[in-house]
Amino acid sequence: MLDITKDIQSLTTFRRKSGQFLKQIKKSKRPVVLTVNGKAEAVVQDAEAYQQLLDIAARADVYEALRQSADDIAHGRTRPAREVFNELRRRYGIPR
Repeated sequence: MLDITKDIQSLTTFRRKSGQFLKQIKKSKRPVVLTVNGKAEAVVQDAEAYQQLLDIAARADVYEALRQSADDIAHGRTRPAREVFNELRRRYGIPR
């Protein structure tokens, strides 16, 4: 959860106290939103937390692919692999 009193800071403040912020980020595992002229411009977060975010995104991609595959099967949008491979062989002149 974002704590707006600690987790949203100006870029200028972050530059002045970057070491302090990095300790806070590592300890809390929460990202810090950096602002320029009052608008969010960047997010700084712990490397481990970022890796977890990447892992979650990768799993979400796999789950979405599986969901789409199940939907294709349910709606008859599939063909036998043998048929597809034979078509590719003919199209690209690949001998058996």
